[in-house]
Amino acid sequence: MMTRRSLFGGAVLGLGALIAARFSTTTPKAYAAGTFEVEHTDAEWKKLLTTDQYDVLRQEGTERPFTSPLNHEKRKGTFACAGCDLSLFDSDTKFDSGTGWPSFWSPIKGAVTEVTDSSFGMSRTAVNCHRCGGHLGHVFDDGPKPTGLRYCMNGVAMSFKPAAA
Repeated sequence: MMTRRSLFGGAVLGLGALIAARFSTTTPKAYAAGTFEVEHTDAEWKKLLTTDQYDVLRQEGTERPFTSPLNHEKRKGTFACAGCDLSLFDSDTKFDSGTGWPSFWSPIKGAVTEVTDSSFGMSRTAVNCHRCGGHLGHVFDDGPKPTGLRYCMNGVAMSFKPAAA
């Protein structure tokens, strides 16, 4: 016999299973073999990257805000992917967003790809390196002119190359 208690219990279990499935961590489809110019096995990426770089670039992690030295980088130069060294952002497009992460109003043409990120129960636009598929951060529509965009990047996912003197 079906009671209210068993019906309620089943509903709670079903909701729990739905939430667990929604927030479970799986390898992103963007990292499938045969997709990018620069590819490595998971074991190779772990050898090539620091633990923090691997977490962000390969597992879509996020560094703690206000921890990246690149947040304070003001020299002329280029910000490149820490995974494959592809130039991603010119220093002329960098601005201080106050968010704690290096922010840019535009990437170098063709350097990044944007994909929908539905993690954490919200829809955002993730930004990945075009060459290796590494996760860099997210783009938002609250940036300065001329684009109105804010590419909010994880500093650990990038390196800085100063311009030649």
